[in-house]
Parts: sequence; C-alpha cells; structure tokens
Amino acid sequence: MLKTESIKKLTEPFNIAIDNIASDKSISHRCAMFSLLSNKPSRIKNYLRGEDTMDSLRIAQKLGAIIKDDGEIITITPPKKLTEPDDILDCGNAGTGMRLYAGLLSGIDGSFILTGDKYLKSRPMKRVVDPLRKIGAKIDGREDGNKAPLHIRGGKLKPFKYHSPIDSAQVKSALILAGIQSNEKSFYKENLLSRDHTERMLNGMGASIIKDVENEWIEINPLTKPLKPLDITVPTDPSSAFFFAVAAAIIPNSKVILKNLTLNPTRIEAYKILEKMGAKINYIETQNIYEPIGDIIVEYNELNGVEVSQNIAWLIDELPALSIAMSVANGKSIVKNAEELRVKESDRISAVVQNLELCGVKYHEFDDGYEISGNNILKKATINSQGDHRIAMSFAIAGLLCDMDIEDTQCIETSFPNFMEILGKLKCK
Repeated sequence: MLKTESIKKLTEPFNIAIDNIASDKSISHRCAMFSLLSNKPSRIKNYLRGEDTMDSLRIAQKLGAIIKDDGEIITITPPKKLTEPDDILDCGNAGTGMRLYAGLLSGIDGSFILTGDKYLKSRPMKRVVDPLRKIGAKIDGREDGNKAPLHIRGGKLKPFKYHSPIDSAQVKSALILAGIQSNEKSFYKENLLSRDHTERMLNGMGASIIKDVENEWIEINPLTKPLKPLDITVPTDPSSAFFFAVAAAIIPNSKVILKNLTLNPTRIEAYKILEKMGAKINYIETQNIYEPIGDIIVEYNELNGVEVSQNIAWLIDELPALSIAMSVANGKSIVKNAEELRVKESDRISAVVQNLELCGVKYHEFDDGYEISGNNILKKATINSQGDHRIAMSFAIAGLLCDMDIEDTQCIETSFPNFMEILGKLKCK
C-alpha cells in the first residue's frame, strides 16, 4: 500500500523542471515491434524500461531478434525470418502489446500464444480478433477469442476495407500491421482520428500509409521490401507527464516545466482541456523527425468546470487525472462519450467516481461518463486502484492535497518506474 503521508504535502507553491519522466510507452512498444519489419539493426535511445515494454522487447527476442542493451541504446537486430517461438509470449499488463502483436503475428506463418497478467486476461480482445478473423487470421481464445490467452495460427491475409465502430489506436494499429502484410491495398476508417504513432513511425521507416482527408479512409499499401531501420530517441510520455501538470494546476502559484515530450496533437488533448479549465500552458517545439518534440510549461491558475465530450480517444488515459482537477475546480464538470473508459485496465468510470466519493466528492455516473461537482476540499481516503496504474497515480496526485492510502500499487512500477521518486522531489519554496 502506498501512503502519501510519507510525501510532504504542498501547502506552498513549487517551481520545478522535470526531465526524467518515463519515456513514451506507446512509442516504446512500437519500436520493439516495428524493428522486426526491417532487415537491418534498429537503434533506440531512451526506450522505456518498464515491465510492459520490456515484455514487448522479450517477445521480439523470442521471435528471433537479437537484443543488445548497453544501458543507453537498445539495438534490435531482426532475424532474416521471424521464427515460431517454443514458448508462450507474455505481454504482461499491456493491451497495446497484445493487440498490436495479434495484428503483426496474424500475417506470419506459425503458431503463437499471447498471454498476460490477470488484469490483461480480463480485457476484451474481440475488437481486434473479429476484424482479423474476417481477413483470414486464425485466432482462438477464451470466450470465443474475446479473452486471452489467444492462440494465433498466422498465415496469408486478405486485403480489407474496414470501418471500425471503435476509435482506438490499438485496433487501428493491429489492422495496419495486418494490412501491410497483404498483397493488395487495404483501407481503414475510424470516426475520430485516434493516436497516429503507428502511421507516423511506419511511414518514417518507408511504408506507405496514406490518410485521405476528404473521405477519411486510411490507405494501407502492402510492403514490397523490408522497412528502413529505426534510429530514434523515444520522447517523454505526455500521458505520464500529465500527472505533474495536474499537480501544478491544483497547487496555488505552482509551475512545472515538462521536458522533451512528444507534442503530437493526438497526445496532448488533456493539456488543452486543462488549459480550457484555466491553467496557464505554453508549448515549445524543439524538434520534429518521427514526432514533434518539445517542452510544456504548466502554471497554476484558478480552475473552472468543463465539459469533455469530443476527441475522447485523444485523452482516454488522462481522464482519471483530469477528474482530480475537476474535483477542485469551480462548478460542475461533465465527461461524455467515454464508454471506452469501461474497458481499460479497469472500468475507469466506476473506479474514478467511486474513489472520488470516498474523498468527499459528489458525482453522477453515466454509461459513457460522469458528472463531478467541484469546489471540493478533498479528504483522506483508502483508494482501491483495481490494479490500474492511471487510477493509482491520479489519486497519488490528489494525495498532495490530503493524505491518501492507495492499495495495489505494483501497477505503478509496471508503467512508470520512477513516478514516486519524482513525486517525492516536489519541494516547497
């Protein structure tokens, strides 16, 4: 159990620059997988060494890649041909790992079993299994393939035209990884653009994935040759950094400079919402190769309630932390069209509102979101994280205003190994 009383409460403002926030998890996962599509070694600097992303790296190794890690740069040398592993492939707690590898392995000859921890085994997989089955993938699992472990018998895949009912980067990426292994063009459409790291990175490696702006279909061209290797420095994860943005936004007269983040528009929507609530935020781009990268400066200002109902796919991971800001903001805040929160590492809608209630916050829960009554002075509570790192870290930030006891916090180590170290370094003037 994490007891935030061991961290000095911030009754005075802080002013800090943070340059050691965890590397981006989404990009790190993709580095491990996409390197397998080249025929030359990829070099990845600042790879996230969390449990989930290291699992993705170990899976690449089991598929025949040679991994060298000198502590600073990870070099991934792909095999001439991906090999059928002699053991199961453990994705840990990562839905990204399982769903993207399902798309990649569906087009590879061989037998593959993807599994994970108890939380991942409870998460729905039919969102990728069903469309993959329709294009020729042979996938089985519990509940007719909806729950892991998943058994994939990979092979030749058909081209497709698929309009996804779910705006999900994981579903889109799985279908793109399947589509580039077909022998004809495929097409994918979603109602709202989800995170586009897959398209950006694969195109940077030489793939041809084209977004038609007029009809919103993504054209996925099959690979005609191996991709160029990656040579990338993984930027800081804006989703992880956002916890400290919220800390600055709720502690009067505080300021934080978050260094070397990806400024990809599909990844900083939560900052835009916090800015809409009243926080002072500046964005400073410093480079743009695979991804736009730069610094985000967040300064305290009085917060007001907000309605969040658009671009939900762009801030699905940050909504638990945003709920902490909503709880202390003036007036009511509403989150709608966020039913996807129900199928993350936990049912985040229920987890957020039930734990907020323990802190003295009034709410109304909907099928697709919640309403939070603000103007609260949070009170100490014992929080059940439900094994969800976003819930655990969000209420650790709330613990800066009042003590919190948070149960089941191993999940923090899984996704953000130095979160508590950084939290502990926030100092009063």
